[in-house]
Amino acid sequence: MRQFLVIVEKVGSKYSAYSPDLTGCVATGTTREEVEKNIREAIEMHIQGLIEDGLPVPESESVAEYITVKEEISSG
Repeated sequence: MRQFLVIVEKVGSKYSAYSPDLTGCVATGTTREEVEKNIREAIEMHIQGLIEDGLPVPESESVAEYITVKEEISSG
């Protein structure tokens, strides 16, 4: 079993998702639940395609972290 970082973004009233470790692997959905289901299916199909083409499946190397900053940042 493998794990891949997935980025989910809200775009207007819809959602999009991608995995930084799987170039070109993207999905969309009208709800967060739908986009999560769709990106899971997209990742599975992407990996299957790599295997069928005899290409290596990349290791997941991406990480994500929230960074806290002050709300007011003074200039100069």
